[in-house]
Amino acid sequence: MSESLNQLLADLHAERVRSWDPAPLNVNIEQRQRLVDEAPRRRFVQAGDTLNPFTLLDVEGGELHLDHLVSQGPAVLVFFRFAGCPACNIAIPYYERNLQPQLLARGVPLVAVSPQVPERLIEIKHKHGLTLYVASDPNNDLGRRLGILYQFDEASRQAAQAKGSSIGATTGTGTWELPQPTVLVIGRDRRVHFASVSPDWLVRTEAQPILDAVDALLVQPLPNRATA
Repeated sequence: MSESLNQLLADLHAERVRSWDPAPLNVNIEQRQRLVDEAPRRRFVQAGDTLNPFTLLDVEGGELHLDHLVSQGPAVLVFFRFAGCPACNIAIPYYERNLQPQLLARGVPLVAVSPQVPERLIEIKHKHGLTLYVASDPNNDLGRRLGILYQFDEASRQAAQAKGSSIGATTGTGTWELPQPTVLVIGRDRRVHFASVSPDWLVRTEAQPILDAVDALLVQPLPNRATA
């Protein structure tokens, strides 16, 4: 694939370096670096983990259940922060262009997941004309189970409050928690066969490794659901 997600995100950062005042730029850089340095990687969801049932809220109505998503084969979940996140507005359309067509051809659902409440989260689907699922993880329940949540540090909280806002007001969750960018490939056996978690939200998983993980799973024998 010729288009690189991480190059697009690097371009976003370069534009910020050119255009942002030093103080907010440093807050952004230091928060991301702290998340990398202090990442509790052993708590992150891992390949080989088996997931208990979960329910997500489709922004267009209805519910997405784990067992339904994997009933015909693997499913791919991509966790992102919220509809107005600039990096997410690069990453999710990138997956729409570079991953969704290939997954559709394979009959594999692609779900972009955020804790933002559905009535606000739907903005990103409409803005980019997404055909992939966009779903809300109510109260960050699944993100918490997967160990992928982080809290704004104090400098980031103060910067947001100085603008008269908080992330909890933006997402509708009332908290300072967000998921770190995460990609999961889940098999029919409800096992995680591929997991990629990035503490730095300007570094994310390219499409090709995800597609490779899906294809590796598709060639495996189907599990016996009676004994799984």
